[in-house]
Parts: sequence; structure tokens; C-alpha cells
Amino acid sequence: MQRKIDAHKRFWAGEGPSLILIPPERQELYDTHEYPALFHDPAAMWKSEVSRAQPSVGWPTDGIPTVRPNLGVIFVPAMAGMEFSLREGQMPWPGRHLGSEQIRAARDIDIAATDLMGLADRFYAIHRESGIETIAAYQADTQGAFDVAHLLYGSELLYMMADDSEAGWVDELMEISLGLCVNATRHLKKLLDEDAGSMIHGHGSSQGVYFADAGIRVCEDTATLLSPATIDRFILPAVEKVTEPFGGAFVHFCGGHDALLEKLCRIESVRAIDLGNPEMYDTARLLGLCAETSTVLYSHISAEDGETWDVYVRRIARLVRETGARCILRPAVFPDSRDDCAAMRDLWHELTECG
Repeated sequence: MQRKIDAHKRFWAGEGPSLILIPPERQELYDTHEYPALFHDPAAMWKSEVSRAQPSVGWPTDGIPTVRPNLGVIFVPAMAGMEFSLREGQMPWPGRHLGSEQIRAARDIDIAATDLMGLADRFYAIHRESGIETIAAYQADTQGAFDVAHLLYGSELLYMMADDSEAGWVDELMEISLGLCVNATRHLKKLLDEDAGSMIHGHGSSQGVYFADAGIRVCEDTATLLSPATIDRFILPAVEKVTEPFGGAFVHFCGGHDALLEKLCRIESVRAIDLGNPEMYDTARLLGLCAETSTVLYSHISAEDGETWDVYVRRIARLVRETGARCILRPAVFPDSRDDCAAMRDLWHELTECG
């Protein structure tokens, strides 16, 4: 693992080739088989996550095998008192939203004493006690301040953001949500014995990346529903504030929103961007924006119809070199054999080498 961490450090320093995370097998994004039982049993959750990560150990990929307590987007809101439901084959569903006074009361909660943080704590303890050094544990899903605010208060928040008379409450809600995200992340990093300004993060995958100058991941899916002016008013300040204690962040969102993408890339503390729907963007323009803003594209990149892995790698690598972008590629096309995966990794490195 240290060899890969060192390679990732060189990448963040602008040295060496771009990185590629080739999976050893095709997997669903999350293991939701018998999920309600897994959710409440950290030992079973850990066993499930390790079984997904184990095939990546020793595989010819740049990714670090990773596991996390897979508790879903309700992780932080549930600490504040939001109800949620568990259904077979699905991630947790948020329940009834909270009123303003319930949300205000969340300022006083002891993050470490909440049931959800207790599940994460036990998961990490089990991983430490296992003695497995080839698989890294990483942060549970903390989302971003606005996504947490939306989960807590519901879609009425979107209307209130357009009403100047409600701006005071929206600002207060964002401040509370931001505090929850920061406090939860700080405690997770304490449990992981992780520096404030760096991390290993798998982003829901069994392979992760060492971030040398970013200590938090921020997810703001709901922001794709907002106008550029509203993003400027509420979202960008929250991203900057939630990132500040951790040196930097990588940011994820799903959907298509060109203005949101560009605004996030232009935030100095956003080290990398991940897209849930890369097919909604022109790849050359996307890489050009990342190069212009010194933002790493840490993402899937869509394949074209009929592309084999070698044609795919050559096309994306050509765009990386032409634009001057830096990329951590989670490929959309990959071979099934170990030898071909090694060849794919080596070809990517050769074509994206700096200099």
C-alpha cells in the first residue's frame, strides 16, 4: 500500500503519469444484499466490504483497496434526528423531515455519542483489530452542507432560497448543516487516525486514492437544481467553509450543470472533481476546464459505442495530453484478464507521463 501512496503523492506533486483505477471484476456500486441486517451489524458490514475489496489486493491497478461503513447519505442527517427506513436491496431512504426547532437543537448533539457514529466506530475498530494492512478504511458518507440541509428540511428549502425574506433562516440552516458535516468528518478522521489535511478515499468504490492535500469529500447533488446566482449565494461559500478545516476537498455531484461544474472547479480548495453522469459533458471541454483551473478529474469518463479498452485508453489519453489535464481515471471499458489489465495500466501510464 505504501508504494501506491508514494505514487499518488508524486501524482499530486505534478510528477509521473495520470492514475487509472481498473477493477478486477464488475461490481454493483454498493452491496445491498440483506442490507437492513448489514446496516445494524458492523461485523457483517465489514465482512461484506472486505470481500468486495479483497480482489483488488495485488491487482494491476493504481487504486488502493478500500472499505468503509456503508451507511448511506442519511449518515449525518440521522445524527441530527432525521428518521430513515431500510429496505432490502436498497440504500437507506430519508424519512420525515425536521422542523426548524429540531434542526436548531442539532447544534448541541454529541456526534460521538450518536447511534450512527457508533456503528462507524465499531466498523473501524473491527478493521484495525483484523490486522489487514493491504486494505485501507475510509470515511463514511458525510455529503456536503447543502445536501445535508436539503435532507433535513426537505424540498421546501428550494423555494425558501428564492425568497429574500427567508434568507436568514436559510443561512442559519446552512450554518447548522455545515457544522454537522465538519464535526462528523473530524470525528471520523480521529477514528481513522487520519491527518486533517490528507486522506485515503474510495468514494463508494472498492478502490481508492490517497489525497495529499485534501481531507474531505463533498457531495452536492441537490445543487444541480439551482440557478447560477443561487449557487453563488449559498453553495460556493458553504463548499469553501466546509473545506477550510481540511486543506482541500474533492467534490462530487450527479446530473448535468455546466455552471455548477465550472464554479466548483474555480474554487481554489477543490483539488478534484467527480461526475456521476460524465456522459452529460463533452469530454474534451471537461478536461480543458480541469486543465485551466488546475483541477484533477477524478471520475468515470464515458466510452464511445464499440470501443475496446485499448482504443478507449488511447482516445482519453490523447485528450489528457492535448489539454494538459491531470486525471484519475475510473474507466468505463476494461478487459477481463489480469494480463490485459496490466497492459491497460501500462499503456495509460506511458501515454499520460508528464514531460
